[in-house]
Amino acid sequence: MSTCRLHRPGPRPDTALLEQCRDLPTSILSDSMDRVGGVRGVHRVPGGRWPRVAGPALTVRTRAGDNLVVHRALDLARPGDVLVIDAGGSLERAILGEIMGRYAAVRGIAALVVDGAVRDSEGLAAGPVPVFALGINHLGPYKDGPGELHGPVQAGGTVVRSGDVVVGDGDGVVVLPYERAAEVVARGQERLRDEEEQFAAIAGGTLDRSWVTRALAEVHVGHEVDR
Repeated sequence: MSTCRLHRPGPRPDTALLEQCRDLPTSILSDSMDRVGGVRGVHRVPGGRWPRVAGPALTVRTRAGDNLVVHRALDLARPGDVLVIDAGGSLERAILGEIMGRYAAVRGIAALVVDGAVRDSEGLAAGPVPVFALGINHLGPYKDGPGELHGPVQAGGTVVRSGDVVVGDGDGVVVLPYERAAEVVARGQERLRDEEEQFAAIAGGTLDRSWVTRALAEVHVGHEVDR
């Protein structure tokens, strides 16, 4: 028998806040956090074309190549949760595949984020639950444990806590600390409006590019002519 350490679940973000997150690209959100908070190297499985997803993190720490506690997380998850699985960044064995993806859909899980490998990528890509992973490997996992649920984990170099807001789209995954999420969203909405104004200026031929010259100290160098 193995062990699964259970921590106290984190807070639940406001539903309206999650809806606002789904309207903001991950690039805008990471810019709004001074370009930190990104889960590096973790992207949609090939072929996945899901809409942007946002939900509270249900954090999972597991031994590399083992998914016993991931199964426990699926059973304990609440609808709308995003499972963030810290598998140590190992690509030697898949942590989950299509069977677990289909079960996640039945459980109402919003997305699966794996700092490790997955398999059955075509089946996962065709399923309703967005799956983000570090890589693909057909080799299956062990089921020995141990692991932890709801404790702090890392994914792609970013610390994720239970209840933090996880947003994923075609550019990858970004994590908003729970206590900063509303502030980040407000800044993101302002940035999005600024981008839309820039798009309009580009289309109209009025985009101001003078900032490029101001940001550079240009040095003009002459060239001697060979005689």
